[in-house]
This record gives sequence, C-alpha cells and structure tokens, in this order.
Amino acid sequence: MAKPIVAVVGRPNVGKSTFFNKICGERISIVDDVPGVTRDRIYADADWAGRSFTMIDTGGLDPKSEDVFQKEIALQADIAMEMADVIVMLVDGKSGVTLADEMLAKKLRKISTPVVLVVNKLDRFEVADTFEFYALGLGQPLPLSCEQAKGIGDVLDEIVSHFPPKNQSEDEDGTLKIAIVGRPNVGKSSIINRLLGEKRVVVSSVEGTTRDSVMVPFKFNKKKYYLVDTAGLRRSRGVEKQSVEGYSVLRTMRAIEKADVVIMVVEAGENLTEQDVRIAGYVHEQGKPSIVAINKIDSYEGDRQQIIKMLDRDLAFMDYYIPVFVSALVGTKIGDIMPNVLRAYENGAKRIKTGVLNEMLADALLNFEPPARGGRKAKIKYITQAQSLPPTFVLFVNDAKLINVTYLRYLENRFREKVDFSGTPIRFVVKSKEEE
Repeated sequence: MAKPIVAVVGRPNVGKSTFFNKICGERISIVDDVPGVTRDRIYADADWAGRSFTMIDTGGLDPKSEDVFQKEIALQADIAMEMADVIVMLVDGKSGVTLADEMLAKKLRKISTPVVLVVNKLDRFEVADTFEFYALGLGQPLPLSCEQAKGIGDVLDEIVSHFPPKNQSEDEDGTLKIAIVGRPNVGKSSIINRLLGEKRVVVSSVEGTTRDSVMVPFKFNKKKYYLVDTAGLRRSRGVEKQSVEGYSVLRTMRAIEKADVVIMVVEAGENLTEQDVRIAGYVHEQGKPSIVAINKIDSYEGDRQQIIKMLDRDLAFMDYYIPVFVSALVGTKIGDIMPNVLRAYENGAKRIKTGVLNEMLADALLNFEPPARGGRKAKIKYITQAQSLPPTFVLFVNDAKLINVTYLRYLENRFREKVDFSGTPIRFVVKSKEEE
C-alpha cells in the first residue's frame, strides 16, 4: 500500500501554503500575500506519530475570480481531492464563512473521503471563534494558528486518525526522482503531461506558469517514479531574492540537487541562451545523470545535425549528453525519453572493478604518458573507483601537482571509449601516494 495522501484545499489566502510548509518542515510551497500564488498541486512527504504520508498543496479556489488560471487551479484541486485519503479544508477564522467556503464545502459533503475542517488565523482558541463554521456541515472545526504554530499537533492527530492501518510499504522505497528543467515556456509541463497520458500540470503559453516544483508520481514499465516539474529558470539578474520568481529559482536549484536524473528541455530552432548553459552547467556540477530533450521538433524545418553542432559547441563541458528529439504537442518520440533517462542513470550508477580500471589506465598510459614539470615526471601508481553517481575515480600518483586538467581530460576520453558513460559526468580525484 502506498503512503496515504493528504490534500489541502481552500479559497485563496487562507494559509494553505504556510500550513503545508509547517507540516513538511521546509519551505516547499511559495508563501505570499498575493492570492493565487500556488497554482499547481505541490507534493511533499511528511510524517507524524510514526506515520509517513504525502501532502499535496493546491491553489486557492475562488469561483468568482477572473484569474485566467482559475479553471486550471480548480482542475488541479479536483485531481488532488480524487487522489487523497484525507482532505484538509482550511478556512480563515478572521474572515468568517464566505460564499467560496460554502461552495467548496458543498462539494466536499458529496464525497466519501474524510474531511478535516481547520480554522486558521485564530489568536485564541475558544469555542465561540469556530462556532459559525459548523454551518459548513463538515463536522467539528479545529482551531489553528500557523503563524504561532498553535494547534498543529491536534490537527495532525486528527488527520492521522483517518489513515488506514500502518503498513511496512510506507517506508522509503528509493523511488527514482526525475527533475525536468529548462527556461520558461520550452514545454516542460507539456512533456510531463505526455509522459503521464493525462493533464496533471498546468500548461499555458504565458511564461513562468509553473512557479513551484511539482512532484508527480507515475509508473513506467510497472515501476514507480517521480517526475519533478520545476519552475522555469529566468536570468537571476533583475529577480529579487524575496520575490515569487526568486523563490522559484532557488527551488529549481534544490530540485536539481535532490534529483536522481535530470531532463534538460530546450527548444528546437532556438539557440541556447546563457541561461540554458547555466542550467546545464549546474546539472553537470552537481554530478547528475541527464538527457537533453529537444522539444517542438514538429515545427522545426531545418537539419537536425545543425542542432547537434550547436549543442556540441555550447555544451562542450558536457559532451556526454544524450540528445532526444521530441514534440510534446503531437507526441513525437515521447516514448524515447524514459529509456534514455534510465540509460543515463544506469551509466551513472556503474561500478568498474579495480582490475579492469587498471587495465584501462595502463592502455591509456601507453598512448600518452603523464606530463612532467621541472624535470620531474608524473607516475600514476594505480586507480580505483571511490563512488558512483557520478562515477568517481581516484588516481594515486607520486606527486598530485604534476597531473594537470588536460591530462585528466585525456583520461576521461579514453575511459569513455572503453565504457559507456553517456549521459553522466565522470570525475577524477588525484592523490599523492603518501596520502593513501
């Protein structure tokens, strides 16, 4: 049995994201005074009293809103409620019952999923403060003050009480996390929707539609994975650290750090921008296996080899990249994405036996001897693999200072000729023999 799912719903600006962040223990959802900041379903794992569960934050529901995204927000909230084992409806204790609250409560009363009604923004916990919310017909309202962290334990106790019996399968299952990154409006969310075969992430032609990182569980060949749709990265210049966009950039960088594999999305027919190269550079620096999905190939009429030449030039530092030409719009080659993602991950997870490594090293040394400096020649004693993801090899030499970047690049190229490391960086660490 999978972890129980808890969906948090309510109208805009009642404190859903603040509540979500308090429970999950880190700033995952954007918290802002502007209504409608959270548009998609945001997933995160949490635990309470020995029970692990997945919490989903949703966008604010306001039937009277003229926001162009309101229909999409409502769709995402509906999907979250359908998936949920428990639904938390948050209301504002200061504003009292509103028409939007009544409309949402009416919908919730028609479903069989347990609903926990929570009255947020209360300075004092008295029966009179929650009395009017009984009119919503969702049972006893629980008082809460997220800002003061009051009442959270009681709310969590009530949520957990509705979970099915504890099951061993709630433990961490090592599910692979696949982050999808790229500039705004290159089709990241559309690719996810194609992979899932359903509309799970808001898609719009408006730049920056996805501002949170959205983790979506899915299955490929009967195995479970997570897709992480990250906010479109903008140039950091001009983006204030305290702005909504600023938080999105930070979250995207963290998504890359936490991911097991990264899909970098670029647009066919468009030159890579400085920002594209920065994203790729960060993926490379973090040592993540990755592929490059060239999207919108259906509208590209040029020679694909020109795209490859451009990528080879601009991504010279990660010439191990795996290109996949796709079209999220019409579905072209979408089926090639996951096999290549798994290929990149498997290559990054490879471990090479020490004996094989030293044979590869000996062959490389015969073709190009290590450099010498100041009359002293570098002598590589042996090599071993220290870790995988990324594959990291330790060279033991007589003097580490004698091994330069050029020679390490040569070794990398020779190793890649012998072993398929496509889709993953590999690293060399040089140590003097006395450091062994």
